[in-house]
Amino acid sequence: MSWMTGHLAALLLGFCLDLLLGDPHWAPHPVRAIGGLIAGLETPLRRLFPKTKRGELIAGGVLVVLTAGISTGLTALLLCLCDEVHWALTFGVDALICYQLLATRSLRDESMKVFYALRSGSLEEARRAVSMIVGRDTERLDAEGVAKAAVETVAENASDGVIAPLLFLAVGGAPLGMFYKACNTMDSMVGYKNDRYLYFGRAAAKWDDVLNFIPARLSGVLMCLAAWLCGLNGKEAWRIFRRDRKNHKSPNSAHTEAACAGALEVQLAGSNYYFGKLVEKPTIGDPGRPVEDADILRANRLMYGTAFLSLVLFCALPLIVTLLKGGFFHG
Repeated sequence: MSWMTGHLAALLLGFCLDLLLGDPHWAPHPVRAIGGLIAGLETPLRRLFPKTKRGELIAGGVLVVLTAGISTGLTALLLCLCDEVHWALTFGVDALICYQLLATRSLRDESMKVFYALRSGSLEEARRAVSMIVGRDTERLDAEGVAKAAVETVAENASDGVIAPLLFLAVGGAPLGMFYKACNTMDSMVGYKNDRYLYFGRAAAKWDDVLNFIPARLSGVLMCLAAWLCGLNGKEAWRIFRRDRKNHKSPNSAHTEAACAGALEVQLAGSNYYFGKLVEKPTIGDPGRPVEDADILRANRLMYGTAFLSLVLFCALPLIVTLLKGGFFHG
């Protein structure tokens, strides 16, 4: 079995484990370890470099190098050590890492908590549930606002929580997947434009933009295709994707939101309150109808369809080509 064949088989297994088991919060998780590493490095780096714009920019750059390097290097070392023992151990660890770096089931489960709360008529519980997965203020959201926030989260995180990790894992195995996850976690922890992280987090934010440039656009296109397969409005998904995919300050965030808004025939995004302050943002999609709780179900169906399409594109096809070229048939 070639490295490519074995790794892609491990990725397929990891994908299935993610769908079946989701994220067991009681178990050790590499993303939590990466978060601890980032938090542990921030204080000494801030002390080491001057508290100036240039000093914080350099410190943030060092944070990126150290966090990404340590995460990637330890993953590669672990797989090398496993390979010295037995190929089956390498396969199992590879599949486990792939499983832990994907968030398809977790994204669905967290958003469905919002759906069930809305269906039960408990707006306060729905606000609490959605506050766990969005950054905006949720206290003043009505039922439509809560549903819209959940749909937006599913749409946006379909790219950096599912499709992008799948792509990096398929191309470079668990080490490259861990490299992506380390950079993405840094952006979520320090990539803010506030007084504390404006300069220190800039390298993390910019590097995350670079890494997600291709995956975000590919995710948007695949989501438009998935809309057709899922019985949603694929034509409208493509139209809104082409028109509104740049309606965000981030160069990558609006691509899947635009495709999802078109597929569901609703309007997403727009202005919201963050930390008590109203932040003006452009809308995405046309206001064909109000967003409802059932749109959370539709968004998840669309996210799952996009994930399966991505799996075929990134994994199954290369695996078939590898097998036909020699792998099992000529081994």
